[in-house]
Amino acid sequence: MQYSLLARWPFVAILLGLFLVPAHVSLGQDELLDALGEQPAAEPAPVADAPADDAPAPGPAGEAAESGGQKASSNLLVWTFQALGIPYTVIFAALSITLVTLIVMNLIAARQDNICPPDLVEGVEEQLAANNPQGAAELIQTDDSFLGQVVASGLSKIDRGYEHAVEAMQEVGEEETMKLEHNLSYMALIGNISPMIGLFGTVQGMISAFRTIATSGSTPKPDALAMDISTALFTTLAGLAVAIPAIAVYNILRNRVQRLTLQVGVTSEELLERFRA
Repeated sequence: MQYSLLARWPFVAILLGLFLVPAHVSLGQDELLDALGEQPAAEPAPVADAPADDAPAPGPAGEAAESGGQKASSNLLVWTFQALGIPYTVIFAALSITLVTLIVMNLIAARQDNICPPDLVEGVEEQLAANNPQGAAELIQTDDSFLGQVVASGLSKIDRGYEHAVEAMQEVGEEETMKLEHNLSYMALIGNISPMIGLFGTVQGMISAFRTIATSGSTPKPDALAMDISTALFTTLAGLAVAIPAIAVYNILRNRVQRLTLQVGVTSEELLERFRA
């Protein structure tokens, strides 16, 4: 719970910085029509008998009002929520919060002080150099680090022989390594499923776009067609935005954990040899 609360604030800051910046350039009516590939309709000639208030509103705004289509906003935040919709917004927000929480937790767990602390090694060597093996053993047994648990398990079986002590250390080392890799695997899971969710949204958006074209009669409404295509592209973008940092951080932390666990294996055997001597 503590890691979850700490991880929400960086995510909120990133989300606000990305999406709460309004667009600096807003397209005018003619520029919007040019971007959509349609020219504005010519204004009808004024009719003397018809009152001015009864004339229909020309341009795409009137068409969007008549068709009930959703018009894209120039604000990036509004446009993103319009394209993603509530389901995809909730899904990608939950994945992002979970990913940041896992990154913080694994960064703390993969610190050298939590896996192979140099202070513990120095303290044990000082105690052994002073011919105080009992003090060195107490120092190891009271340490909660990866190295401390491995060496403590070996010391508890050293009376049965050196081979039994090494086997005990290997068992504890494999168990602690499995815990670290288990927490890292959730980051890999997020990195794998996020692009799949984005691809699902891409297919859904393209199907909606083709359905809009097929059911429009003659010419599809640009606003409706553009919103369907925006859904396809924004879901892909959101999936990649979550997957890329997840896979990158996962591989970095996995390599770090493997290096530190190898260091624990070497250091624990060296310390056990010191107690054996």
